[in-house]
Amino acid sequence: MKDQRLKPNYEIKRKPEANLRNYYTILLETGLILTLLILTALVRIDFRASEAEVIYMDEQEIVEMEEIIQTQQQETPPPPPRPPVPVPVPNDQIIEDIDIMIDAELDFGSQLALPPPPPQQEEEAEPEDGFFILVEQMPELIGGLEALQREVRYPERALRANIQGRVYVQFIVNERGEVESPNVIRGIGGGCDEEAIRVVSRAKFKPGMQRGRPVRVQYNLPVIFMIRS
Repeated sequence: MKDQRLKPNYEIKRKPEANLRNYYTILLETGLILTLLILTALVRIDFRASEAEVIYMDEQEIVEMEEIIQTQQQETPPPPPRPPVPVPVPNDQIIEDIDIMIDAELDFGSQLALPPPPPQQEEEAEPEDGFFILVEQMPELIGGLEALQREVRYPERALRANIQGRVYVQFIVNERGEVESPNVIRGIGGGCDEEAIRVVSRAKFKPGMQRGRPVRVQYNLPVIFMIRS
């Protein structure tokens, strides 16, 4: 038996269209396209079995109507109150006669003795804290706020930090118009609070007056700190 593998195929040389290698690329592309179409169709097909819908029917409750008989409550009257028990009184008790002296003479012309008059209320004393908050005449700052502001020395820390504003100082103006116990109730920092206390401590006031006499009065005063260019 002869080996035909080494013999040249003269049919392919005479007819080039019979050579399948010339159509290899076209056949490969066509096969890929068909494969993709089949895969796409398989993906879109739903193979899940449809579940049968089960309908549950609830049993209807049977309502029975019963006739209600209205009952009447009989009111029982309360028992009558018990009669009081009589208390025996001795009949042999003798009541003595009392003589009333009505022959006293009355002098309608004499003055009747009147009760003593109520004690006069003392003048209003100072509160327990030792000062008033509001009086008839409040203290007055001698020279006004302008004179007080001229005594202010702007602290260097506040200048460097550009701190401005008002410092409110609370203190007591005594009977001589002097400042006592100054403290800052609203400050701005930067050394301005300490400077405000220093300036207010040196201030002089006309003391507050209550019922014509000088008294100790609580007072608030603002000290303004403003940087002027």
